[in-house]
Amino acid sequence: MTQPSPLPRNAAGRFYHLNCGPGDLAPYILTAGDPARIRRLARRLDQVRLRRAHREFLTLTGTYRGIPVSLMATGIGPDNTAIAVIEASACVAPATFIRLGTSGALQEEIAPGDLVITARALRDEQTSAYYADPEVEARAHPQVVAALAQAAAELQVPYHVGLTCTTGDFYAGQGRVVPGFPCREPDKVARLQAQGVLNLEMEMSVYLTLAQVSSLGLRAGGACTVVAQRLREERLFGAPRRRAEAEDRLLRVGLRALEILFEWDRAETDPSLP
Repeated sequence: MTQPSPLPRNAAGRFYHLNCGPGDLAPYILTAGDPARIRRLARRLDQVRLRRAHREFLTLTGTYRGIPVSLMATGIGPDNTAIAVIEASACVAPATFIRLGTSGALQEEIAPGDLVITARALRDEQTSAYYADPEVEARAHPQVVAALAQAAAELQVPYHVGLTCTTGDFYAGQGRVVPGFPCREPDKVARLQAQGVLNLEMEMSVYLTLAQVSSLGLRAGGACTVVAQRLREERLFGAPRRRAEAEDRLLRVGLRALEILFEWDRAETDPSLP
């Protein structure tokens, strides 16, 4: 007896949250929390053949320099990320997820506008615990890390590779003390800095953990542009031009990394190709 799928579908037969189904997504998926960032990225594609939206999720599929690619906005947070990864993987597998996000820097040498490429992430969120034991390390796929680093180097974008901390909250979860609300660890930034953590953000560890424990052959990794230097409280939030320039560098690195991965994958599939 065939068991019904545990993934709910809408009236069109597509998976509920993404409003996408099999055939709608490409095997390379560039993601961001912000739908505006995904729309900016979409303007760089050769063409877009599919646009789907539901709630905070926005998905577009097309090609970039002939490479099939999907762009996906997931909204903020680890819970949204898990929904996106699971439903996307039901549409296409194996898949490669590359997160292009924003973050706060925790080391003195990292400046606003620099990129942090995650090699490993602390799972300071609850969502990934539903899928993996606490001792499972969230590690980025080495090919994704290498492609992002090569892309940043080629494009002369300052970058750092190392440890990220993913939290489930923007305020107290990241050590921010705000009026009217308690913060259980106001010295969290200092603790993470001492541990060698490069940046704080809210999604990466879920991509990495789910890709590791999945049986679908997923790859995941990502880079975040620094929009806040938490040690000196330098921010790009009130500097729209500088922030746009920083995000533009991130998007260019993400697309170049896509090209590099595609070239590597094609050579692995057919070693006779130049």
